[in-house]
Amino acid sequence: MFTGGADGNGHLPRPRRPRRSGVGHAGVMGSPHGQVASGAHPHPAAPPCTDYDVAYFKAYSHIGVHEEMLKDHVRTSTYRNAIMHHKDLISGKVVLDVGCGTGVLSIFCAFAGATRVYAVDASDIALQAMEIVRENELSDKVVVLHGRIEDVNIEEKVDVIISEWMGYMLLYESMLGSIIFARDKWLKPGGLILPSHASLYMAPVTNSQRYHDSIYFWRDVYGIKMSSMMPLAKQCAFMEPSVETISGENVLTWPTVVTQVDCYTIQAQELETITGAFKFMSMLQAPLHGFAFWFDVEFNGPVRQKSKKQPSQSSDGNAQNTSPSSKKKKPDVSIVLSTAPEDAPTHWQQTLLYLFEPIELNKDQIIEGSVTISQSQQHARFLNICLKYL
Repeated sequence: MFTGGADGNGHLPRPRRPRRSGVGHAGVMGSPHGQVASGAHPHPAAPPCTDYDVAYFKAYSHIGVHEEMLKDHVRTSTYRNAIMHHKDLISGKVVLDVGCGTGVLSIFCAFAGATRVYAVDASDIALQAMEIVRENELSDKVVVLHGRIEDVNIEEKVDVIISEWMGYMLLYESMLGSIIFARDKWLKPGGLILPSHASLYMAPVTNSQRYHDSIYFWRDVYGIKMSSMMPLAKQCAFMEPSVETISGENVLTWPTVVTQVDCYTIQAQELETITGAFKFMSMLQAPLHGFAFWFDVEFNGPVRQKSKKQPSQSSDGNAQNTSPSSKKKKPDVSIVLSTAPEDAPTHWQQTLLYLFEPIELNKDQIIEGSVTISQSQQHARFLNICLKYL
């Protein structure tokens, strides 16, 4: 657990969306039996479905989880905009929606002209998704599969994979592994993945109001001294990462990138442990209360190889060399979904690791260290966080 001090560990023990205990994000269970998506990847083996997974999927049958996600206008409208932005790559194609929930992204893809959409979800919300598809008269295009993506049988390759897989701090819930599985098993070479890229950021923060509300409150409660409660209050408030909304004013300096994910190439083993070093210079004289984490995702098309051409000739007849970087056409940066403090709030908010004791920083003071994020040995959907700083 995160304990502050010079060496802290933390874990995110609860599911993503709602604050109520036991509510998590729908993973996947479905029905395809396809071939290997690309010769570069071996046929993936399905991981076992644990009791934790069963509880995780069951949690996503709660309507409140999906209501919160759908009411997140930033999230849902950005996905819709991204789908319409890539309409030319979706129209007339086969789409796989991993963790479809109520099926909203699948329906957006159908509106964009997809020939067929496989909407896969392990949660019982898939039963409601079937009704929603029928209600919108899309049963001829959208096929809802109730099951885990690692178990379903789809007898064709797909052109597009779409999923809203991001958890708190980007990687909580470890749903990205299911996207990798689906990619390696069903995605055609050169296919589209939405979102395509993700970045996790961190920065030091100050938040005196949080300490005032949770800790200093105990100094005087209706005229009664309760300072003896403060150690327990700190333990309860700061022992685990806190998911809450802060503003850009709380951030002490420019963020650093902890890790970046390319959904076209990332491998599952790369997610087991991620380590990043940081070195910040405080832009303010203010107390350091902890560190905040947030992420953004990009919706870029696949990198396409240019067709081979003969070297072009200059006016004097000599061949002109082409730089190696020009052999591939880079995708245009299109649409970004950001959960940064300075951007419009989302249901992901930001994830904060608070120190038990604030540190008074001077302007231009250096804070450096490292953060390691690893999947829990007991349950891969949980994260262990080790933060070291000076």
